[in-house]
Amino acid sequence: MDFSFVDAPLDRAEHLRTDSDALARLWPEARVLVLDARGDAGVDAQGMPPALDGTAVGMRPASAVFLGLHADQGWFALPANDAPTTLDIPATIDLRSAAAQWPVREATAFAQARAVLHWRDRHRFCGACGAPLEYARAGWLGRCTGCGIEHYPRTDPAVIVAVTDGARLLLGRQAAWPEGRYSTLAGFVEPGETLEQTVMREVFEESAIRVTGCRYLASQPWPFPASLMLGFTAQAQPDAPQVNDELEDARWFEAQDIGLALRDAHPWLKLSPKSSISRWLISAWHAAQA
Repeated sequence: MDFSFVDAPLDRAEHLRTDSDALARLWPEARVLVLDARGDAGVDAQGMPPALDGTAVGMRPASAVFLGLHADQGWFALPANDAPTTLDIPATIDLRSAAAQWPVREATAFAQARAVLHWRDRHRFCGACGAPLEYARAGWLGRCTGCGIEHYPRTDPAVIVAVTDGARLLLGRQAAWPEGRYSTLAGFVEPGETLEQTVMREVFEESAIRVTGCRYLASQPWPFPASLMLGFTAQAQPDAPQVNDELEDARWFEAQDIGLALRDAHPWLKLSPKSSISRWLISAWHAAQA
């Protein structure tokens, strides 16, 4: 796929999460990604992921999360607070920037690490009784020390939709975005709702456009902080867009305008970053028009 966080994934090797001996054998030569409290990763002087292994870190901290394997090498994520102060990590990088600069495998592993460490950081206590959690399965299971309930990493499904009336593409913008930035419409799935129902509801809520049909295309992990973006294309009535407090503006764009924006040649329209599934959906729609 021509967007980030999906290609060259690690073999998650789920069967090793309960094998403490195997994890101990992997640790000395393991690749270690160190993330700070903001979810940014440590980099070397060139802004690239440092060649940091378990030997450099020392004894494996209990907070280290096993991410998986690549060519029999273990990969782990480690909170910066638990990394030894002797480590040489001169700077950090955010995930969006890493997606544009890092090798694909490292960027995909960074996304995985960011999501699971964010869950760990935000779920330290049981939501049922309030007792502290103890983590097992190499960081992928939180077990309540009080009532024994098991907690697993949470992923929030959301749809993201390229809406067309047959000749035009519907895009919207939020007030906080850079000037001229427009993107495909998106929203979270509600309890008891199908993905198709979410597409229809979210598009209508945000733009008053009536969707008549939709089709799933692809998905993208989006750990900001813990979403899975489910990409759709949708057919809709050529209604005039009307926005509420969710969007600052929504409008139909002709294929010519989209083509110019994809080439960064439009006088004012700016599209979603190339790392996002939104940009891929827009490109796919434009290619179909051509």
